Amino acid sequence: MTTGTDAVPGTAGVGSVAAYLAAGRQDVDAALERLLPGPDAWPSALHRAIRHSVFAGGKRLRPILCLAAGEVFGARRELVIEPACGLEMIHTYSLIHDDLPALDNDDLRRGVPTCHVVFGEATAILAGDSLLTHGLGIFAQYPRGEAHASAKVRVLQAVVEAIGTQGMIGGQAADLEAEKESAPTAELVARIHENKTGRLIRASLLAGAILAGAGEDELARVDHYGRRIGLAFQIKDDLLDVESDAATLGKAAGKDSAHGKATFPGVWGVERSRQILAENVDEAVATASSLPGGGGVLPELARFVGSRKS
Repeated sequence: MTTGTDAVPGTAGVGSVAAYLAAGRQDVDAALERLLPGPDAWPSALHRAIRHSVFAGGKRLRPILCLAAGEVFGARRELVIEPACGLEMIHTYSLIHDDLPALDNDDLRRGVPTCHVVFGEATAILAGDSLLTHGLGIFAQYPRGEAHASAKVRVLQAVVEAIGTQGMIGGQAADLEAEKESAPTAELVARIHENKTGRLIRASLLAGAILAGAGEDELARVDHYGRRIGLAFQIKDDLLDVESDAATLGKAAGKDSAHGKATFPGVWGVERSRQILAENVDEAVATASSLPGGGGVLPELARFVGSRKS
């Protein structure tokens, strides 16, 4: 089923991180195709809207981090692939809703028109709701078998905590409130970033490690790695919004400052934001390297987060 390696990366010659990411995207897309209803399934307009957003492209970073964390602790990809897809469904739900006129009002995502632009706001809301529901259902179902029952419950708890009012949704709400602040503090910006973006990234890594049977000390290190790359990911997003363009990003550039968003460059300036980004990437690399097998591909994935162009 899988085109990616089933062994721990770094011990079986994964090759470049680009090749690893490409193989991971291929595996995740194939599994998503299997897990989601087809475009003609009733009600077809809703399922076309879902698939429009899910299969618009994207890095598949969260499911790939889940797979990579599982591999560090010896899990074969077949064990983790469906929960990894559940993470991508939940991530895509958050993007659909984030793009709505009531929130960020974006017309472009992953280089294609956003869901509400193509299918209307009502269908876009329902598409997001459906992906959240389906994604949570995936965690309840997979992996199959009684042997994984307690791990599935723990993964579901971690994901629900990560996306609720004390996590992703809370971070989004605080982000909206911060638009009214004339001078948001560095502490507020970091808290928004750590919750709006970082919590789901942390949960993605923990899901893979939990399903692979990692110990408590190992889970704590995985979570610390996730905290660092989650913050790095959003700082890099802030910098790209300032320094890149829509053609490269696949979404509108320059909107953060135009909308008064609380961002790292807005608080720290571009140069200091780059330094903080590098510090978080370096700490993530060091933490991952302390894991079994030197963390497999996790150190290189941290470097990718800090150097990506979109």
